[in-house]
Amino acid sequence: MRVRKLTFAALAVAAGLSLTACNGDDGAEQRDGSSASSASASGGGSGSGGSDQGGSEQGGGKDSAAEGSGGQGTTDGSGSDANAEVGKCRTDELDITASDTTIDGDAEGSVAVTFKNGGGRDCALSGYAGVDLKTSEGDLSAERSGQESSPVILKDGESVSFGITYPVNDSGGSGVSITGLVVTPPNETKSLSLEWPGAASLPVTDSAGSPVKVGPMGSAGQGGAS
Repeated sequence: MRVRKLTFAALAVAAGLSLTACNGDDGAEQRDGSSASSASASGGGSGSGGSDQGGSEQGGGKDSAAEGSGGQGTTDGSGSDANAEVGKCRTDELDITASDTTIDGDAEGSVAVTFKNGGGRDCALSGYAGVDLKTSEGDLSAERSGQESSPVILKDGESVSFGITYPVNDSGGSGVSITGLVVTPPNETKSLSLEWPGAASLPVTDSAGSPVKVGPMGSAGQGGAS
């Protein structure tokens, strides 16, 4: 009987150990499952980070759109500025006159040509006008003096002048007779013929180039609009 009791007791202990082992395995599986769930949750966090990065890119897109809108505003502004620009002076809008400005004792003769704006609007002049003298030997084109030129905004009713210089004929001979003056405003093709107000003739010369020089806008008088 004692042997049977010991056998039963041993069997009971073995069964208890088996149950404990099974429970331990189940706990490990649960822990493994929890760990896997935690890892999966952690992986989801990385995915959320990628979404935030995408959100940042979308934010950048909004910034780009704002910049594009700003660029459009700038274009509109430049369009307004373009509309505000002053157009060039046309020959038909200018009252052109010429006067002798030579002072006794000067080594050279001088003539001032004046442009008065009568076009009813402000206009711009820049650079040099074209100047040709009508002479007994044919047309003689004036050469530019080489002075720096600055743009001039000529308001309606205002005037600006430029100078023409030429050698004085003190040779005692008849020289080359001057019969007229032709002026073409800067950047224009239409010319205007005027009477020549200066000396009646130029000295005969064998030197190359033209002895007649023309200055830029504002090079006569007070050097600008008056």
